[in-house]
Amino acid sequence: MRNLLLVLGDQLSPDSPLFDGADPDQDALWMAEVVEESSRTWSSKPRTALFLSAMRHYRDAARARGWAVHYRAIDDRENRGSLAAELAAALAALAPERVIVVEPGEFGVRESLQRVADTAGLPLEIRTDTHFLSTVDDFRAHAAGRKQLRMEYFYREMRKRHGVLLEADGSPTGGDWNYDAENRASFGKQGPGLVPPPVRFPPDALTREVIDLVEEVFPTHPGALADFDWPVTPGEARAALDDFIAHRLSDFGRWQDAMWTGEAWLYHSRLAAAMNLHLLDPRDAIAEAERAYRDGRAPLEAVEGFIRQILGWREYVRGIYWLYMPEYLERNAMGAEEPLPDFYWNGQVEMTCLQDAIGQTLRYGYAHHIQRLMVTGLYALLLGVRPQRVHDWYLAVYVDAVEWVELPNTLGMSQYGDGGVMASKPYVATGKYIQRMSNYCSECRYDPAEAVGDDACPFTTLYWDYLLRHESALRGNNRMTMQLKNLTRLSPERRAAIQARADAIRAAGGRPPASATA
Repeated sequence: MRNLLLVLGDQLSPDSPLFDGADPDQDALWMAEVVEESSRTWSSKPRTALFLSAMRHYRDAARARGWAVHYRAIDDRENRGSLAAELAAALAALAPERVIVVEPGEFGVRESLQRVADTAGLPLEIRTDTHFLSTVDDFRAHAAGRKQLRMEYFYREMRKRHGVLLEADGSPTGGDWNYDAENRASFGKQGPGLVPPPVRFPPDALTREVIDLVEEVFPTHPGALADFDWPVTPGEARAALDDFIAHRLSDFGRWQDAMWTGEAWLYHSRLAAAMNLHLLDPRDAIAEAERAYRDGRAPLEAVEGFIRQILGWREYVRGIYWLYMPEYLERNAMGAEEPLPDFYWNGQVEMTCLQDAIGQTLRYGYAHHIQRLMVTGLYALLLGVRPQRVHDWYLAVYVDAVEWVELPNTLGMSQYGDGGVMASKPYVATGKYIQRMSNYCSECRYDPAEAVGDDACPFTTLYWDYLLRHESALRGNNRMTMQLKNLTRLSPERRAAIQARADAIRAAGGRPPASATA
């Protein structure tokens, strides 16, 4: 064997740079399902099933194209349980001249593969991941010499570099680079009405085998599989893109921050998982969205908002990850040390917003970005949960979670654990924000306007407590000036009452006490 081409579970593109110069007569593919990947992170059943099903479909498609695929399945009797052990055994048995892999999406995996190759005395070629529109080196060049990194400036560079939503003179289409201010509407009391449901992909025979296997091998892991219908092939991923462009993109922008009880999907695309597994090329998503605008099928604010998430935010997050790893993983700028409440793993909590967001997360492996940032993430931030525990949960439960994208979004953007690299301020708010953007509060016993008393919304209590605990640390942040100024309205007695109730919530494992006397 000349080259052993390593196909990782989140690199399932048939157009992978692995195949550049490759020859099925001299080279072979290698893939491995390993228990370690689902046990090191307590991966949910939907997440594990998506990865395994997509990998097995890729394996079969590669074999149909004439490739030899050395594949180790979880249910193989001799499976050693770790990626490193499986690769070491494969190198000893197959004796290739060289090992080739596309840049892994996780720092630890890259280090592990290099150690195995070094031990075997074989060269490891790590190829640039052409799935992305910006390279790791591109981002380092962008970051060099800047005192502060901000996604907006990187995003504008990417628009210019790739000619996206630009006019002939190089100006941004519509005259502005960003239409985010027009994309923050709530549904009001009338609700979302009838939202076109996303196209479903009922499990085929291979996926049903995987579902049965996950239930057998990981019976105690969180989540459920009864509703599993994620795209697991490039063809299905493309169908999901076409469905979104045709039926929901036009309303995506306006409602992208809105939430509603029992409505998991609303106008969101459900494409992140397919892109993060390389089943869908982000260039196709960007091109189809821009085409919809040019053809008059979707408004500019919706199209620009969608493209910004892919060409801007997704690429930016990856750059941040590789710029600061591995030390980034240990950052904890606000000194948060509370444990993650147990209800994050089962959804059994009184607060309607958390119950709904966590419930759909466990059922589908999905929640949209505002549910993650301003419900589950916000509560953990206000409570003071150690950022690494929040990271562990997000990486475990969401089907689109790969460390390069999940870690900066969680530890940085959501938890402000990086001290301002990802976000210019902590995203903190009272329960009034959730009331404004959803109907959650109308179905909840807690009052978002109250910070103390038995009916006080825990979000509101913990918001004021957060500002009180971190007042001195946040004084130098001019984006927090108005919020901190509001602390002057609180009397010493009010401050003490808020802090007492916040302490009682923490003592109760993150739940509002059954009977508080604040």
